[in-house]
Amino acid sequence: MAGGGTTAGRSVTARALAVLGAFDSTAPRLTLSEIAERSGTPLSTAHRLLGELTGWGALHRRPDGRYEIGRRLWDLGLLAPVQLELRQVAAPFLLDVHTATRDTVHLAVREGRSALYVERVSGRESVPVVSQVGSRLPLHATGVGKVLLAAAPDDVVEAVLRAPTRETRHTVVEPARLRREVAEVRRRGYARTAEEMSLGTLSVAVPVWVERPAGPAVAAALGIVVPSHRRDLLRLVPVLEVAARGIGRELARADAFR
Repeated sequence: MAGGGTTAGRSVTARALAVLGAFDSTAPRLTLSEIAERSGTPLSTAHRLLGELTGWGALHRRPDGRYEIGRRLWDLGLLAPVQLELRQVAAPFLLDVHTATRDTVHLAVREGRSALYVERVSGRESVPVVSQVGSRLPLHATGVGKVLLAAAPDDVVEAVLRAPTRETRHTVVEPARLRREVAEVRRRGYARTAEEMSLGTLSVAVPVWVERPAGPAVAAALGIVVPSHRRDLLRLVPVLEVAARGIGRELARADAFR
């Protein structure tokens, strides 16, 4: 981790962004000293910046003294096109799938080598899952991720195949096998996983295709997660495909309107 001496040439904005960047899905709540260490910021500087960011609403200080992302940043994040437009278009379709199945339904887009979850619908009967809105999970270990990986440029696929992480004992990490899976997803039009991200769960996902002037493109992936004892996983593919086509049509209409 960078030491305090590296901050001399950084602007105030860069230091504030480094403080915010100390938070991630593995560390959503941090102490002052943890933030200073993770951001490479002197303790006194981190303390001052935390006061300003908390006052503005970017961060929130909990009763136990730890900090977490504040509501104002969440509100701003919802204005990002990937969140606002895609969520507004897709939400009714996700709700339809969840109403019909009672299982957890996900919508994700690719961000680098991760699947960024932009919407999720679940209920009391749904199997617990690790993903939340805003989560970034590995492309190679999730159903929606494998769909997005199959649609990704070759350089992204190769980068993922070079260093796949093992999330559970069932995660496929052998490059040759992953390469075959990517080819299979492209051929059959859906991806499936079995306890690769979370034990006790199965998932299946399909691409959301959008017709654009340059040709059809995968805008997102729509998936569903069920308990591992379920045996009707593939029967859910047509349900997802109907919803994915609806989302794609609405996204294309929004593009045409703009």
